[in-house]
Amino acid sequence: MFTNKKIFFKKKILIYGLGKTGISSYHFLKKYNDLNLFDDNKITNKKYPKKFFLSINKIKKIKFDYILISPGINIDKCKLRKYLKKNLQKIITDLDVFYCNNYNNRIIAITGTNGKSTTAYLTYLILKKQNKDARLCGNIGNPILLEKKISKKTIFVVEVSSYQIEYSKFFKANFAIILNISPDHLERHRSMKNYIDAKFKLIKNQSKGGFAFINEKDKYLKSRTKKQKILSKIIKVSLKINDKFKNKINNPYFSTKGNQENLSFIFHIIKKLKLKKNQSIKAINNFRGLKYRQEIIYKNSKICCINDSKATSFSSSIDIIQSKEKVFWIVGGIPKLGDKFYLSKNNCKNIKAYIFGKNKKFFIKQFKNKISYYYSKNLKTIIQKILHDIKSSKSNLHKTILFSPSAASFDTFSNFEERGDYFNFLLKKYKVKKTINAII
Repeated sequence: MFTNKKIFFKKKILIYGLGKTGISSYHFLKKYNDLNLFDDNKITNKKYPKKFFLSINKIKKIKFDYILISPGINIDKCKLRKYLKKNLQKIITDLDVFYCNNYNNRIIAITGTNGKSTTAYLTYLILKKQNKDARLCGNIGNPILLEKKISKKTIFVVEVSSYQIEYSKFFKANFAIILNISPDHLERHRSMKNYIDAKFKLIKNQSKGGFAFINEKDKYLKSRTKKQKILSKIIKVSLKINDKFKNKINNPYFSTKGNQENLSFIFHIIKKLKLKKNQSIKAINNFRGLKYRQEIIYKNSKICCINDSKATSFSSSIDIIQSKEKVFWIVGGIPKLGDKFYLSKNNCKNIKAYIFGKNKKFFIKQFKNKISYYYSKNLKTIIQKILHDIKSSKSNLHKTILFSPSAASFDTFSNFEERGDYFNFLLKKYKVKKTINAII
């Protein structure tokens, strides 16, 4: 069994990628291992001695025990692609280092195409509410190797992406949660099969005594559990919340179908961990959501303005669209490979799309004969156009200005956070709140 601290002790390790993950791995491993560093970009940070950095030619001449790569490294497109493909058996992630040093702790790992950040954060809050030493890490919050003062009672809530799971060798979770699967990151995984394989590895790697929580209606997951031998106990989660719990939830954040599905998983986790139900309900009712994830920026009796910048595919936007009466929907960015807009024309009667950015042809093709749309290269013009359309609207339905781009942000912004910040800046600049109050 490979679960002990000696695995990463006195080893020759190459750390590839010096973002947050690579930096935290370097600081964690440097005391007891012989490290070398490499990044596709030139690193000028003086904290890392030049002697640790190697050229590609020097890397090829050294026999490394392990190659730790950051999630952002795409083996098919990076500078070391040929070298990595020859040494696939040596590739590890920070999750592996973490697990081999903390395998006696309880680990709750959460993944899925949509909802994993919200589910991980709320699980963490529920545990904290009941005075548990819970840590939120991984793809959300701090890199996992930055955690300090860990005791036997520490519980880790880890949000894991398909990129992290795909390259991991040793990482295991006591509780493995896969919320849902829909086409995503296919430009990286190359096929839907590869993407599902990466996600399902979280369950496949579990030991006997672990629990795997899956969406009982997810067609991809149902077929996998039948085909592969699983050591952990599979818990099929019904997406309908028990009325006993549902009647106690008064938080409007959980009015949408997607967030209710997240809750259904959380209630199963609460039950397995034997947490106090009343305290858990309090934490749920006090939850205000994460920034840029269906975040309500402004709301009154007639209109609501929502920043959902995190939405990078149609599947992550459709749920909230269907929960609103009349939607002024702002979309744009780099579309995900294979993404499609599946709503029928009858389900789009009260939606108008406002497309921004360079990829208008993609969105126009998806919306053709379904949704009326307006296009502008920049968001400024779109905000002004929406305010004009709301002013001209004769509908008495409750209106929602929804910034849910349904595409990646990298055409214009560094990340979805920067994109969300810019949207909020425009709302403030054009005094949207004041204008809306004047209109109604």
